Amino acid sequence: MQMGLCESNPVVGSFTPPRSVAGDRVLSGQEFAALWNAVDDDDYGWIVRLLICTGCRREEIGRMKWPEFDFDNGTWTLPGARSKNRRAHTLPLSPLMQEVIASVPRRFGIDYLFGERGKGFSRWSAGRQMLDEKITLSKPWRLHDVRRSVATGMADIGIAPHIIEAILNHISGHKGGIAGVYNRSRYELEVASALMRWSDHMRSLIESSTSKIESLDVRRAAHV
Repeated sequence: MQMGLCESNPVVGSFTPPRSVAGDRVLSGQEFAALWNAVDDDDYGWIVRLLICTGCRREEIGRMKWPEFDFDNGTWTLPGARSKNRRAHTLPLSPLMQEVIASVPRRFGIDYLFGERGKGFSRWSAGRQMLDEKITLSKPWRLHDVRRSVATGMADIGIAPHIIEAILNHISGHKGGIAGVYNRSRYELEVASALMRWSDHMRSLIESSTSKIESLDVRRAAHV
């Protein structure tokens, strides 16, 4: 209207959709362990486990490719073309990550780790439905809640906020504004140490959860 291209505002009175509410669901370490032990050794299960290991977004894991791995140096690099902020992101492979990756069979002529048609994983609803048939958590949750929960869990075991941001490939927070202009460090040593601590922490929870389940099965068998 100011430029004289139209006489009136064509969207006056149009519907304004409500703003999405930021999620606040945080899964506990025990819930992580329960999910880890509940998922199958299939594409969806491996993806869920890698999300717990890394705090990445689901598409970042679901569209992983074998050439993104440097097994000699023990790293995985998310290309900038696949990251939300368009910046390449390299993470060291923690012990738990390596175990999950080693479980994924390589398919001849297909670079993608997951997905049936060589285009990355897409059966999110089907995977979630199968998981829901095996386990129900105390509160509703979404797959994206894993990212928030990993960040919270890392903070709870004493990992510094700026290291968590580096793991999640965030450029806000301590890297926002003028600080990010001058501080270009990727905190590689600190990130590697943090992921190792997180891996050890999750392994302890997973093994403890498994032991409880096995103990319960033994008691049930004895009762029968």
